[in-house]
Amino acid sequence: MAIEPVKDTDPTIGRLVADASRDISSLISKEIELAKSELKVSVKAGGIGIALFAAAGFIAVLAVIMLSVSIAYFINWGGEGLALHWAFLIVFGLYLALAGAMVFVGIKKVKQVKAPEKAIAQGREIPKALKGQS
Repeated sequence: MAIEPVKDTDPTIGRLVADASRDISSLISKEIELAKSELKVSVKAGGIGIALFAAAGFIAVLAVIMLSVSIAYFINWGGEGLALHWAFLIVFGLYLALAGAMVFVGIKKVKQVKAPEKAIAQGREIPKALKGQS
């Protein structure tokens, strides 16, 4: 197999390196542009999702208010049940009892939180290990 002589039109090593560097730079900038455009789409979708969750939460609050009023009127039963002011007071008491139960359970759960004792113990061993001690 014969080796062909180098022609004047063949690129030099310096030119090849410069071309490769330019192409890599262009590729990286195009990848960054692609990532930015994908993030814009994701952020927009995430923002719309959060807004929809907020709207759903607001509607749920309105539903709870309407449920509260309807329970009070159900207790009143068109004037044949308890007086309306007592019916609303009963609904208020139910919500107060529910909130109290949630606080009670929440306090019990918070008291169960403990420090990560094993991780702390291992963290204290790191300086000894770096010094070569066991």
